[in-house]
Amino acid sequence: MSNFLRRLKLLPWREMLQIAALVNCIVIGLELFLAWGFMQSRPFRNVLTLLFGSGLGILIPFAAAVGMGALAVYFLEYWQQQFLLNRTNLWVLALCVLLGLVLKSFLPVPPFLASLSEAALIGVTVGVFWKGRPYWR
Repeated sequence: MSNFLRRLKLLPWREMLQIAALVNCIVIGLELFLAWGFMQSRPFRNVLTLLFGSGLGILIPFAAAVGMGALAVYFLEYWQQQFLLNRTNLWVLALCVLLGLVLKSFLPVPPFLASLSEAALIGVTVGVFWKGRPYWR
């Protein structure tokens, strides 16, 4: 048991949390932009209403979550230099991105793209492991 706790303690938590915070900040910025555009521009409002009101409206949060996971792995590939990526690190990254979504749910930001839900849980995991496919070993 102590070996498991030691391995858990040695994971690159700081880097993963920083990348998850960056990804969630990008999504918050996009959501704020969408909310601002929805309030300020009538054509923009019509497009968003049409897009989110159609059948695609169900797929948008899932696609945004997949994009968040893939973007997190992309940033991790870009900045990682001290550790090797593996399956465990990808699970930690997915957990950190989901933790960011939990914290985001407490902010007064309209959840146009991503919110804490089952679709987000599945989407982030699919995105992380889809982009991180070479590191599964």
